Amino acid sequence: MAKPNRLYSVLFNKCPRCGVGDFFISKSAYNLKNFDKMHKRCPHCGENLVPEPGFYQGALYMSYSFYVAFMVIYFLIFVNFFEEYLDYFLISIIPVLIILTPLFYRLARRSWLALFIKPVSNETLS
Repeated sequence: MAKPNRLYSVLFNKCPRCGVGDFFISKSAYNLKNFDKMHKRCPHCGENLVPEPGFYQGALYMSYSFYVAFMVIYFLIFVNFFEEYLDYFLISIIPVLIILTPLFYRLARRSWLALFIKPVSNETLS
């Protein structure tokens, strides 16, 4: 199997080290009972996914950057394609951001951990 990469692990809920084990327990971000539950260790390679207490506070900055990027793109789409309905931008942005909150939460955590863990090939793990 090929060497896992960080982008793949962030986008597909995989361990940043091996690229095989799941990061979160639930595959869906919209399983509201378990959307924030994550494995303590990777089920495949045993990598510690919670390195220290408070580690994921840095994910708040990642989440903020995802929200800002989304809002800028959303605004530019409204300005360029729906200029006559620009008032609806303010009405629609709040529900859209609320709906995307679980997705951004999970994406920020996976991104934050992927910055600190180097991917290794699966041959090395065996």
